[in-house]
Amino acid sequence: MSDTLVLTRAELGALVEPAAILQALRAGFIARSGLVGARERRFPVALPAAAPVGAGAMLLAPGFVPGIPAYSVKVHAKFPGSDPAIKGVIILHAIDDGRVLAILESTWLTALRTGFSGALGADVLARRDASTVAIIGAGQQGRLQLECLKSVRDLAAVRVFDLDADKAIAFARSEGQRLGLRIEASASLEQVLAQADIVVTSTWAKTPFLFPGMLRAGTHVTTLGPDEPGKAELSAELISASRFVADDRELALAMGAIGNVGLGEEAIAAELGEVLAGQKPGRTGSDEITVFGAVGLPFQDLAAAWLAYCEAERRGIGRRITLLD
Repeated sequence: MSDTLVLTRAELGALVEPAAILQALRAGFIARSGLVGARERRFPVALPAAAPVGAGAMLLAPGFVPGIPAYSVKVHAKFPGSDPAIKGVIILHAIDDGRVLAILESTWLTALRTGFSGALGADVLARRDASTVAIIGAGQQGRLQLECLKSVRDLAAVRVFDLDADKAIAFARSEGQRLGLRIEASASLEQVLAQADIVVTSTWAKTPFLFPGMLRAGTHVTTLGPDEPGKAELSAELISASRFVADDRELALAMGAIGNVGLGEEAIAAELGEVLAGQKPGRTGSDEITVFGAVGLPFQDLAAAWLAYCEAERRGIGRRITLLD
């Protein structure tokens, strides 16, 4: 009878190397773009599921990646008034017999894989000379997006804006010191966008706040807030005037940046996996505004969890329990 490995948030923080997760996510997106029946492999679970009282959403997300001998099921809920807002677990199962290999805290891994997915999208869509970043939303995901972006691009300057000005000031101070970057807190959207080459939005917004004319020509935007019905950050007009790349077409329409502002599939130029695989172009001109809209995909949880599990096994980190006693 095999044991189950339990990994806490603190333990996970020491297990996943940036280069490894970037490679795993890139490979997963590419594999998914060419996988026959990829859509049919989704389990019949409505996302998001009905949420408990007080929660913004509850997710029940199964993940599969070709080449990884495991599948994952993530169960977590979003409580916007809490810190962290997302709480839950990722359960890693052996693909041959379903035994539970590991139970991993989901908050940190979810934020990390989202951060690196955003970095992948920005890296293939932003201009090669893009070096000035605007972060809108000074929360945990804003921090990780900046950290992950720094791992793929040389950044010259960063501005941050949040409706809570104190949070933006604290972000600029702490992240500037931690990441060795020059970060300024901005007092307005106009100020944070003024010189931005790359814009990252990670908010709880339910109405768009970015419109045509607010961005410079050639800007790239990564929008992460719209990950459930009713959330929006970019207006329909701005998206329609941009080259929009989704992590998943169907989810972008059902609960992401496209469907939430009333647009249809014609607004989606490509999926990220198609761009990474060379099947469709990313940016097509230096003055083009590009957008990467990420809802978040279950295979990303599996890719991150599998890396953490293998490294924990190698290094002897975590504790073991037996579930079948």
